[in-house]
Amino acid sequence: MAGAFENKKTGVRILFGVVIGMLALSMLLYLVPQGTNSTTEGAADVVARVGDQTVTLADITTQLNEIRQRNNIPRQLEGFYASQLMKQLVFQKEMEYEAKRLGITVSDKERADRIRQILPAAFNGDTFVGVDAYSAMIQRNFQMPVSTFEELIRSSLVEEKFRKLLTDGVSVSPAEIQEEFRFQNEKVKLDYVYIKPEELAAKINPDENEIKSYYEQNKSKFQIPEKRVVRFGLLDRTQLRQNITVTDDELKAAYQANIQQFEVPNRVHAEHILLTTVGKTDAEVAEVKKKAEDILAQARKGANFEDLAKKYSEDPGSKEKGGDLGWLLQGQTVPEFEKAAFSLPKGQISDLIKTQYGFHIIKVLDKETAHTKTFDEVKDTIRPTLLNNKIDQEESSIADKLSSEVRQSNKVTLDDLAQRFHLSVSQTRPLAPNDPVLELGNSQDIKDEIVRLRPGELSTPMRTDRGYVVLSIAQVIPPHQGTLEEVRDKVISDLKQQKSEQQARAKADDLVKRVRSGEKFDSAAKALGLDPKTSDLFSRSGSLPGVGSGKLLAPAFTLPKGGVGDPMEIASAWLAFQVADRVEPNPADFEAQKKTITDTLLQTKRNTAFEAFRTSLEERLKKEGKLKTYPEKMRGFGTLG
Repeated sequence: MAGAFENKKTGVRILFGVVIGMLALSMLLYLVPQGTNSTTEGAADVVARVGDQTVTLADITTQLNEIRQRNNIPRQLEGFYASQLMKQLVFQKEMEYEAKRLGITVSDKERADRIRQILPAAFNGDTFVGVDAYSAMIQRNFQMPVSTFEELIRSSLVEEKFRKLLTDGVSVSPAEIQEEFRFQNEKVKLDYVYIKPEELAAKINPDENEIKSYYEQNKSKFQIPEKRVVRFGLLDRTQLRQNITVTDDELKAAYQANIQQFEVPNRVHAEHILLTTVGKTDAEVAEVKKKAEDILAQARKGANFEDLAKKYSEDPGSKEKGGDLGWLLQGQTVPEFEKAAFSLPKGQISDLIKTQYGFHIIKVLDKETAHTKTFDEVKDTIRPTLLNNKIDQEESSIADKLSSEVRQSNKVTLDDLAQRFHLSVSQTRPLAPNDPVLELGNSQDIKDEIVRLRPGELSTPMRTDRGYVVLSIAQVIPPHQGTLEEVRDKVISDLKQQKSEQQARAKADDLVKRVRSGEKFDSAAKALGLDPKTSDLFSRSGSLPGVGSGKLLAPAFTLPKGGVGDPMEIASAWLAFQVADRVEPNPADFEAQKKTITDTLLQTKRNTAFEAFRTSLEERLKKEGKLKTYPEKMRGFGTLG
């Protein structure tokens, strides 16, 4: 709830928007702290060292946990996130090291001026509100102590000074501006066909002689790897569920033991429209207030509040939801907002409410007074948790017994275990190492165990989505040259792919030749069984729908109207085209676009210069022995637990 809540999300959004919005990797950062100053070379927790500063696994884990609180990170992407966090933390340490070497510092005044920009409420005019109020404000807004907040400010200012030092001399020439103007405004319209081999493949039916010939010519491609047939005993979680019940007495005991969870505090379901005033002058604030008063008048005359919020609100967190903030608890919002929201009757719209973020118009959708939900209200929500807990306990107990049996004797068989512990026994089809094990949820751990096991061995119980399984190798089929019958489907698939790719290229070549010989594009394409299309006008910064970006189609912008391009392979398909129309840039538009183009080019050049500095700094510190990294210690991120 940007602009209404003094909580962690609001603080982060404001801090990042003002302080470190320029960072290329800022979407992965969350208030990055200073690393541990351990000096133990290669200590177990240290993943990088810059001079006497370190980045540790704990630093990265802390940041990753903060990101998890705001976004659901797929397990397989955790390693990527952790790697990016490590790079950014290391770069911060590199800048600190270089700033110290060059004598780049941040004065107390510079830091205070920046704090005033970010947290204007810390000052009444030119008067500081006091240490206690300031500390409480930082804790409410950013959920951190003053020392951490001010160190973040200092660190961001150090980076700004580096950027200024490196990029102040960057400029763009008139020729570059003209070239970019042409790049953005020159447009073409194409007649085209985009020939996809996979669409041709469906119509290709090779005969037996072609299949045999292709197989004989490419035998080495059709090796059959070792395959294994796996028998497995499953402790079926679904079956356990059918045999386990939860009594009312157990539900009541859980209700009483956790009754605080069922306490509903005073809360209000509200919508709001926010017009921000942060960073605006007094004159601008007056204009914002006038606009807010007009919106309020519309709302009170019966205009749809949700439509007004979508049109006018400047809170990105709720704008697209029609201003809906969900249920708010007391103490969750800034005082002015809370007082208005909790005092309004259900269905009413507030006056203008001024907070440090701007002007709010609040509508209350519903209200609830504090109470404790009764047992009958919540028992059906308690039951699934208790049932799953009992299943987990029973499942874990049986798995422990199974594991003990497997470890104690190498003579116990899968059938013995199945009979004693009521396991259901099944068998897979022959599996190659990379084949999906669909019967068992396709877990990589299961795949690895199948490859590792020797015939006659039993695995210890392994957890799957269906329940615990014990694996046994029933048959090992050695690797061998596949016969035509064994690999027929693969042979036909590869042959159809080859022929379809050849046909796609041939059709594109043929179409271009016909059009260059004088045939009309549309009729020539249809004669070849192709589906001709005509694009809208697009620029290099635009795209040809379903084909690719204008940058990929650069040759089209070099041709005159009526020009026919050479066939182009794009994304494994073939494009044939003729320029149906072209529009040259209008010189009259140049002055209107000049400043935007200049600013964009400057920013691009500055970012390039800063990235070059980043790369060269890292390389130099490595050569000097001041930067050491231990990426092998990052392998634990993203692995399955």
